[in-house]
Amino acid sequence: MSRAAYQNRLDTLREDVLYMSELVLDRLRLALTALEGTDKSLARQVIDGDSEINEQYLDLEADCVDLIALQQPVASDLRFIAASFKIITDLERIADLAVNLAEYSISTDRTRLPEVDIQEIGTTVTEMVEDAMVAYADEDPELCYSLAERDELVDQQCAAASETVVRDLLGREQSTGAVDAEGLLADISRLLLTVRDLERIGDHAVNVASRSLYMIQNDADLLY
Repeated sequence: MSRAAYQNRLDTLREDVLYMSELVLDRLRLALTALEGTDKSLARQVIDGDSEINEQYLDLEADCVDLIALQQPVASDLRFIAASFKIITDLERIADLAVNLAEYSISTDRTRLPEVDIQEIGTTVTEMVEDAMVAYADEDPELCYSLAERDELVDQQCAAASETVVRDLLGREQSTGAVDAEGLLADISRLLLTVRDLERIGDHAVNVASRSLYMIQNDADLLY
């Protein structure tokens, strides 16, 4: 294979990874919208569309393996391919978490605990994923570092939200009837899972930034 043809395959891989990220971000936004309005139609769209993400992931995985096994890339190209392989794994997991959010939206009563601002956290982590992909596309090391710093804000938001949920539960424990208590506990459990999954999405965004920094500068500072 000529160098020009090989470079074309590398460029195509980058474009395909970015396209996959657009699909994943679209699913994440839909899931958050469904969660805000308990829109079952949107939730089903996210759940049913997960197979498309999985197929995209498997196709890109095969491309990465082929480029490594058959083309014997030089060091910089190898870092790019390896980073892309890791990034699509994080994107596939973000899509799985979006499916979780969609499933929670179907069964959770969001009139409970309105003071827990799920959408604020969701907006933050969505922007982190967006910026992580910009860092990958533009090879921007400064953006990679800023994402790692922003993750601390997400951790604080999630910790505060979880604390609010637990305090509310303790406050209602003595005053809630047995029948309503069962539904309340189920909703609170799903809300805590929602917060946990949003925090994980932020972690995956940092993973993307970490892999991008390694790709750009051969710098493993954010990986460990």
